[in-house]
Amino acid sequence: MAEILFKLKGVPEEEANEVRELLDSNHIAYYETPGGIFGISMAAIWLKDDTQLMNAQALMDDYHKARELRVKEEYEVLKKSGKLETTFDKLRQDPIQFAMYIAAILIILYFTVKPFFYFGD
Repeated sequence: MAEILFKLKGVPEEEANEVRELLDSNHIAYYETPGGIFGISMAAIWLKDDTQLMNAQALMDDYHKARELRVKEEYEVLKKSGKLETTFDKLRQDPIQFAMYIAAILIILYFTVKPFFYFGD
């Protein structure tokens, strides 16, 4: 019976590829299900043989620990070198997009709150 190993919703393609390579290099049989057109289905990596589940989970635990350390180190290097992109940097790069986001937020807020102003009339 198939067992779910790794959900792919919100996972960067780089990480998904690393997981696929990890499973391939350890000769673990798997298949993938896509999220579908509307994202209703579960995008995931499934094990074909549930007897490999314990081995696969141990590999995934080791992989996630190593990835966490690697990402933290990359973050610290970027932070120390001053190359870490902040929100203010993104604002300076594309002020029009930032203004449009603020306008959209204000419009949504206006239409959300407006009915309460006329509630007592």
